[in-house]
Amino acid sequence: MRVIEKNGKLIGVVAPPWFLETVQDVLDVIGEAGYAGCSSVILMESALPASFFDLSSRLAGEFLQKFVNYRLQVAIVGEFGKFSSKSLKDFIYESNKGREVMFLNSEMEAIEKISEGA
Repeated sequence: MRVIEKNGKLIGVVAPPWFLETVQDVLDVIGEAGYAGCSSVILMESALPASFFDLSSRLAGEFLQKFVNYRLQVAIVGEFGKFSSKSLKDFIYESNKGREVMFLNSEMEAIEKISEGA
């Protein structure tokens, strides 16, 4: 995990070679983020399995619930226009209304959005 600092806030960035396949992988990231003093994590789409974006797999819910339970703000960064699922689009739209879970288009946008709440 790479750690960046913006406006006094530490943000962990999870990108390959990290790859989150299981809930245990997510807990490992949460543990490392906590150890590094991060209050937020950015997950790159490339570090997540395709099944994460298939809501019927329930993987997104399981993963994101862990971040929420441990009070870590999370931003997922990727190109989400390629997904045709209406339920995924609705999930992204609703998530982006809050501040706990966000789906954004670039790492820079995620850093700005996370750090503005510092």
